[in-house]
Amino acid sequence: MDAMILHAADAVKKDLGGGTAREVLAHTEQMMIVRVSFLRDAVGSIHTHPHCQSTYILSGRFRFNVDGRDVEVGPGDTLSFPSGMPHGTLCLEEGQLLDIFTPRRDDFL
Repeated sequence: MDAMILHAADAVKKDLGGGTAREVLAHTEQMMIVRVSFLRDAVGSIHTHPHCQSTYILSGRFRFNVDGRDVEVGPGDTLSFPSGMPHGTLCLEEGQLLDIFTPRRDDFL
């Protein structure tokens, strides 16, 4: 497998509707890095998936619901969820998240 190099200017932003957009920044079979942009009041519905996930808050403010517990986070904060744990978010102040998944989310490709 070759190294994957993506220049910021080449990132493809996918509009997910409802004030959210996603950019897959890098991936191998074992991991994936994704930037997700949210407008104020946009919702990431509560969901689960078989991937482990870590989320780093790049900018903005978010109220996450993780396994039934609400937590407010902002720039520099990090969350991690194991496989199958319910989670979702409400964007309180326009911002971006950096999501890291293991293994890769093939459904995003």
